[in-house]
Amino acid sequence: VQLQASGGGLVQAGGSLRLSCVASGRTFSSYTVGWFRRVPGKERESVALIGWSGGTYYEDSVKGRFTISRDNVLRTVWLQMNSLKPEDTVIYYCAAGGLFAGRLDSEYEYWGQGTLVTVSS
Repeated sequence: VQLQASGGGLVQAGGSLRLSCVASGRTFSSYTVGWFRRVPGKERESVALIGWSGGTYYEDSVKGRFTISRDNVLRTVWLQMNSLKPEDTVIYYCAAGGLFAGRLDSEYEYWGQGTLVTVSS
């Protein structure tokens, strides 16, 4: 599976962005897909996950602001980010893992190249 992430950019605090992760290659529908971010000096952390059946998980820091969704026909997962804060500034990565992949980045086999989100105050 190859993943292509896009949609990052510069936005003012309180604004919105929508990230996209498009997959190619092997069957996409059976994978759990997650969005992760790496804050400088810290480990890569999960942001939101979506399972093959559409079940979702959000970290507390983004709950109520971010929404993850997928379309298996389009082989795409989106991360709608609303009410963005300066602390959301970081590179975001999408990743695909097995059916039961969870919050740990080590559970994900395939990674996109990352897209930078910058939120100005």
